[in-house]
Amino acid sequence: MIRTERKVVEILRILKEHQEPVGAKRLSELMAERGFVLSDRAVQYYLRYLDEMGFTNKVGNHGRVLTERGRSETDKALVDDRMGFIISKLERLAFRSTFNPRTMTGDVAYNLTVVPEERLDEVRTAFDAVIGAGCGFFSHYRVVDRHPRVPSGSVGIMTVCSITMDGVFQHHGIPVRVAYGGTLRVRDGTASEFADLIGYRGTTIDPLALFISSGLTSIGSMISTGTGVGLANIRQVPGSAEAQVKDLIGAMQRAGFVFPVTMGLEVFNAPPDPFRLSIVAFSGMNMAGYCRELGIPLTTEIGAGNIPYARIVDSG
Repeated sequence: MIRTERKVVEILRILKEHQEPVGAKRLSELMAERGFVLSDRAVQYYLRYLDEMGFTNKVGNHGRVLTERGRSETDKALVDDRMGFIISKLERLAFRSTFNPRTMTGDVAYNLTVVPEERLDEVRTAFDAVIGAGCGFFSHYRVVDRHPRVPSGSVGIMTVCSITMDGVFQHHGIPVRVAYGGTLRVRDGTASEFADLIGYRGTTIDPLALFISSGLTSIGSMISTGTGVGLANIRQVPGSAEAQVKDLIGAMQRAGFVFPVTMGLEVFNAPPDPFRLSIVAFSGMNMAGYCRELGIPLTTEIGAGNIPYARIVDSG
């Protein structure tokens, strides 16, 4: 297990998030975004160390990639330090989400799902079914065949990440925090209770990805019969901001967003907070979750980055 300073672990994390080689200059930029200011030369020093340890491999002049040993060590490294990593990543995406629901301009956060080219029609049918059933987060998605993280023979699908909501609230002066990710039970078309909840600030992996991989959803049943288990998030804002929040939600709904499931000081069987308004929203990850239930192979990077809103809604 790696027992060295956090800069090394952070470099390994960045490399793990990228399928393509990453050069020292780009690593220096990405490290700075995470609060580690390093010169290109300093990054080169760390990379030589990681090469010697067998954790990274140089690919010509293109940069470094993780080796299998490096990937394994990264997964095991500093579990306590990884606590809160997911939420910090989402908070960065929220800060960069500049979407203005009233003008329908600016950037939204997105998830990137990668599927085999030959399964694209099946995937689109599944995504459309989730949207049609009203259990997604946004009413559009975008298919892309050219993306640095989409390998040959595959197609990428961009879906709007719910962290976009956080960006909208923050840019309007409303403090917001992602509190929980959960599986939400729906009976006869009406959400009733959470089956499971995981707090974002106490996990080393995204809760929704965990629920999908564990087979804890029944999104297909929810779509076809109105009864099943889907993926949802809980966000919390100050109770005193309720009027402004409702106004912003209305504007986002007119822009194609599909939320909330419900909101209030008490929501379903989640822990109540007398001072904070909880907002429950279905996750866009229900699309990927439904495909998994159908046996379609895919990978999804939650919070892959930020893109202009127009790129999602533009059908061209």
